[in-house]
Parts: sequence; C-alpha cells; structure tokens
Amino acid sequence: MAEVTQDVTTETRKMDHIRINLEENVDFPRLTTGLEQYRFLHRALPEIDLADVDTSVTLFNKTLSVPILISSMTGGAEMAQRINKNLAIAAQKHGIAMGVGSQRAAIEDDALASTFEIRQHAPDILLFANIGAVQLNYGYGTEECQRAVDMIGADALILHFNVLQEAVQPEGDTNFAGLLKKVENVAKSVSVPIIAKEVGWGFSEADVRSLANAGVQAIDVAGAGGTSWSEVEFYRAQTQFHANVARSFADWGIPTADAILYAKAGAPNLPVIASGGIRNGIDIAKSIALGATVGG
Repeated sequence: MAEVTQDVTTETRKMDHIRINLEENVDFPRLTTGLEQYRFLHRALPEIDLADVDTSVTLFNKTLSVPILISSMTGGAEMAQRINKNLAIAAQKHGIAMGVGSQRAAIEDDALASTFEIRQHAPDILLFANIGAVQLNYGYGTEECQRAVDMIGADALILHFNVLQEAVQPEGDTNFAGLLKKVENVAKSVSVPIIAKEVGWGFSEADVRSLANAGVQAIDVAGAGGTSWSEVEFYRAQTQFHANVARSFADWGIPTADAILYAKAGAPNLPVIASGGIRNGIDIAKSIALGATVGG
C-alpha cells in the first residue's frame, strides 16, 4: 500500500496512476467485457474485394480513417506530457481520434497545461478535452469546461463519471448530488459537443437516457472488463481497511457489451463509443455490430 495523504496534489496522484498501471496488474480479475459471448458468422463466400472495404467513419463532422479512438489516459505530470505527445503523433499519422486525460491538474496549475497541449503534433485529428463531472460540484462551471476545450483546441468535451473511483480514493470528491442539472447547463453553454464517459464500470440505460435528455451528444460507455480503477486505488490505499474496500469492488460494473446495448436503448440516436477492455480489431468490430460508432 502507498503512503497517501489527504493533501496529495493532483499531479502526484496522476504520477501514482501511471506508476501503478505500469507496475501492477489492474485488470478486472474475473469480470470480462462480455464481447467473448458474441461470434461473427463466418462467410466462406463473401463476394467482395477486400481492397474495396472502407473502414472510415465520421464523428462530430470529422472523418477517421478507421473507427478507433485513443481513449483518455493521462496528463498533468511530466511523464504524461511525453505519453500524450507520442499518442498524438500516432493519432495524426493514422487518422484516428484521441482524448486526453482529466485536465483538472492544468485548471488548478497553468504550468501543467503543456502536458495536454498536443494540437501542434496532431493538427487534423478529432480531439477530446476532459473534465471530471463531479468537479461541477466543487467550484467548476462553464468557464472551467471552456478553458479545458480552449487549452487543447478540442473538438468535443468529455465529462467523465468516476463515482466508484472517487468513493474509494483516499482523497476522492464524493458529492454526487445534483450533477445532472449542472451537466445540462454545461451542455447548453460550452462551444463544443459534450461526451459523457464512464471510466470502467459502464452506464445503465436509465443513466444514458438522463444524460441524453440533459443535452449530452455522445456516450462513451467505458464498460467493465479492462482496467479497474478500484484496483488502481487498492494499490494507493493508506490503510488495510481502505484497501479492503477498494478490493471488494473487483467484480463490480456493467460489462462493455451490455453497456453498449444499454446506451443504444437509452439514446438510440446518439453515437456510442465502445471502450473498456477493447483489445483488438475483432473487439471493435463486435462493438460496432452491437451499435457503437468507434472503439477505444
């Protein structure tokens, strides 16, 4: 267990997250994406020329060469700057989309904005800014959300919903009351579309419907089956009690496959981003068959 204090900085927490993800196995120990339950019907006589297959897709008026998003990972720390730069260069080269990690650190400290500023390396990509939705209950509003967008020249803003992570995090922000109305206000005021994103536990159909009614314009399901942030926080826990609490959620969440179906049922007309344990092109193809637009 790590030594974590209540006054830990956002930058320090980001470094903890990078280190733990590199050094520990933080996948769900038993819960899977559910995509393995689905199989494509093999066609021995497809009657097409493989060269004619078009993998491009349009999202938020930008065309991707393939339906792939580099999902939000990090930012707000020196190591994160190098990671985001390299990811942006790759996204530009291959014509795919990218989201940055939570920009809270740079909102709190302008000096950290450079860890997110990747537009110069990827002038043409579909790029998403990112702020934690719960921060709308801790002093953030339209101004901070717009700052995140302007900071990186983003095409859309992710509001990420990480309720469980905040609940088990030593320094978590846990006032989740009244967020929906604030999300609605942001959606009306910010200059770009809003994407609602979970972080590894998925959205229910009811949650998706509420978010769509609030003006959210896309859903990133981020279902269970990949990285478990409660496992990450297990390794950051200050005490055995807090470690046990985090570990008790090892099998918590909505598998990615189910989350895609819930998203399409709750908001049939919104684009869905499939993420959470997406490991290869077959997973993305299955996700698209279930109703997603891209996979991350």
